[in-house]
Amino acid sequence: MNVNVKPFGKVDDVPVELYTLSNTTGMEMQITNYGGIVVSMKVPDKNGLIEDVVLGYDDVDGYVKNNPYFGAIIGRYGNRIANGRFSIDNETYTLAKNNGNNSLHGGEKGFDKVIWKAKPIQNENRVSLELTYLSKDGEEGFPGNLDVKVCYELTNENAFEITYSATTNKTTVVNLTHHSYFNLAGSNAGSIISHIVSINADRYTPVNADFIPTGELASVKGTPFDFNQPEVINNRIGENHEQLVLANGFDHNWILNAGEDGIVKAATVH
Repeated sequence: MNVNVKPFGKVDDVPVELYTLSNTTGMEMQITNYGGIVVSMKVPDKNGLIEDVVLGYDDVDGYVKNNPYFGAIIGRYGNRIANGRFSIDNETYTLAKNNGNNSLHGGEKGFDKVIWKAKPIQNENRVSLELTYLSKDGEEGFPGNLDVKVCYELTNENAFEITYSATTNKTTVVNLTHHSYFNLAGSNAGSIISHIVSINADRYTPVNADFIPTGELASVKGTPFDFNQPEVINNRIGENHEQLVLANGFDHNWILNAGEDGIVKAATVH
């Protein structure tokens, strides 16, 4: 297990770095502390051929100038907040409207556009990059100081694991996630519509015309959203279904079946 670091350019005259995590079986990941972005993920396939399976840019300027959230940490709040405002304890907080009438992925300068403190950690069977950031009270309109820690881990079993934690000194909202665009055939292999997908879920969340969930937890049964059995994306994405038309494809949350621990989990697919 190994981790290397090198310069990756500057953002607002502040140097940023590129960290390379590698294991003993041929997998390699590159992460920059600008936005906690996963720049590349090179993975051996069943025949040992190594491909980069995430989309990204070759330098930090690409992410600054033209970034559809490629590979980044999303926060304080992933997805949309309707009308750019919310209320806690009878106090209303107003956010930037950076997605039509909504606030998206933390506002104008979310966690994908800040420079994180990075700390490499090496163990016998995994190598990690610990990223920390203090989002101060009032940043992008959100209340409370929020101390955030995100840990990216690469194991010798070729697993990529992410752990999020956050503490605050004031009641607030927080919804952290990761935003890599995966192409398991390789980043230069074209469309992913031939991928086979399986999602262990009974329900999904329909959205309105502004991509805000309606509040309904709809059954996937009899709809294009039923991936309980492995299915080719292209066999479903072109179906005449209101939700596919609204989102121009699959851009929804699925409510995953509860595991043995009884915890219900959610997954988002774009």
